Amino acid sequence: MYYQSRNAEITKVTLMKRMIIAGVSSLAFAAGAFFWMGSGPSTPPALPFGAASAQEAAEVDTSSIVEMSLGQKDSKVSIVEYASFTCPHCANFHKGPFKKLKAEYLDNDKVHFTYRDVYFDRFGLWASMVARCDGEKRFFGISDMIYTQQKEWIGNGDPVEISKNLRKIGKIAGLGEDQLEACLSDTDKAKALVAWYQQNAARDDVTSTPTLIINGKKYSNMSYADLKVIIDEKLAE
Repeated sequence: MYYQSRNAEITKVTLMKRMIIAGVSSLAFAAGAFFWMGSGPSTPPALPFGAASAQEAAEVDTSSIVEMSLGQKDSKVSIVEYASFTCPHCANFHKGPFKKLKAEYLDNDKVHFTYRDVYFDRFGLWASMVARCDGEKRFFGISDMIYTQQKEWIGNGDPVEISKNLRKIGKIAGLGEDQLEACLSDTDKAKALVAWYQQNAARDDVTSTPTLIINGKKYSNMSYADLKVIIDEKLAE
């Protein structure tokens, strides 16, 4: 039974790595192209899938992309999370361990936390553009809604319904119709986000989600108990 369980776990990790590599490849394959979902307002009218290569991604101006962070920047412990809005493991992390992390370490400025996007697919990109639509002001609140309702807004994978569901989340969070349309049709921002993701993932060797970078060291997904041990050890150093 142990070997069966272990083999299943290895298979899951391998599949996740293949997914993230495939995500980079599919985003890169459609370089410069726009994904048209229809003429109506029910889906984002045009979203570029990103740069064709790592070199082209490096040449894209990503200076407009804002790092979404919580806590004091000069905290003794720094955590960077790489996650995708369409990743079930990431949703589980944000519905559980992240809430405990925020209450115990972020709200009292013991730890500085930064969220960075990983894009497996266009739906994760759309979700990111909704979450970022009002800048830092509402990002983590909207992100929480997106992760909490992940199964509902993804549904059966229909792009039209996903677009409608993400718009609904944005409106409930306080975003206006015109504001959402402007955010979701901003192709320059979409291209910059994808390039920013590619640059970050290449630099930090991110091959699965969620990935945590704690004081510069990379960790894979873990329980909150294990995360707490690492944080407390680094706070005590």
